[in-house]
Amino acid sequence: MRIPFTQVDAFADAAFGGNPAAVMMLSEWLDDATLLAIAQENNLSETAFLVAADGAAADFALRWFTPGDEVEMCGHATLASGHVVLSSDTTRERVRFATRHAGVLEVARDGLGYSLSLPERTPVPAALPGVVEALGVGGVVATLRHPAGYAVVVVDDAARVRACTPDFAALAAAGRYVVILTARGGAGEADVVSRVFVPAFAIDEDPVTGAAHAVITPYWTQELGRDAFVAEQASARGGRLMCRMEGDRVVLGGECVTVIEGTFLLP
Repeated sequence: MRIPFTQVDAFADAAFGGNPAAVMMLSEWLDDATLLAIAQENNLSETAFLVAADGAAADFALRWFTPGDEVEMCGHATLASGHVVLSSDTTRERVRFATRHAGVLEVARDGLGYSLSLPERTPVPAALPGVVEALGVGGVVATLRHPAGYAVVVVDDAARVRACTPDFAALAAAGRYVVILTARGGAGEADVVSRVFVPAFAIDEDPVTGAAHAVITPYWTQELGRDAFVAEQASARGGRLMCRMEGDRVVLGGECVTVIEGTFLLP
């Protein structure tokens, strides 16, 4: 079986930045074990699988797999999927994806890049046993959690975020979390700085994480006292996102770059 394959750097304005994702268009769904095996072969933080949708609510059905498991929402691979669809059809202004756990997600053209609409996932204060200790950070201002599996640790200085060197084994043992470490940006930086660690899903650090910003955007808009801000995910590859609230949706802005186009040969 030949499967069209596109690798995209999402939330990047040039190759080798942002977060890479594989986008693969299927004629019909393969079994879950095969989808996971393909994601493991691609060995990227996410592989997005698309199948044309039957109904009017969405254009495609969309699922995402890390090398470790299927995830319930992934922002950067959704943005990458929108880029692939919209690049192949210049008459489209937007594309809608039906997902199993996150509802219908939309990617629309927006200037030189795209906007991605995600459901907001406002975190609430909660103890995070083992998470702060595994991160090894001081200056903790707040710990928060969202039941979809997100753990948020807010610290008092962006320098602590940049310098963090987690104990990944201990972090994975603390729970099946997407762990977000975040702080206000310093002088000359973006408004908000974050890093995201997902060792429980076989990803020590994710380069740029759209879904994490669906969690921290409601928090930071309230803390900053405004509806929009610029965020930097301070990973080695790095990336910037324009984040804003629109009712109960988080809208993220960013660009994408196609770096590989080809065919995956499935035995």
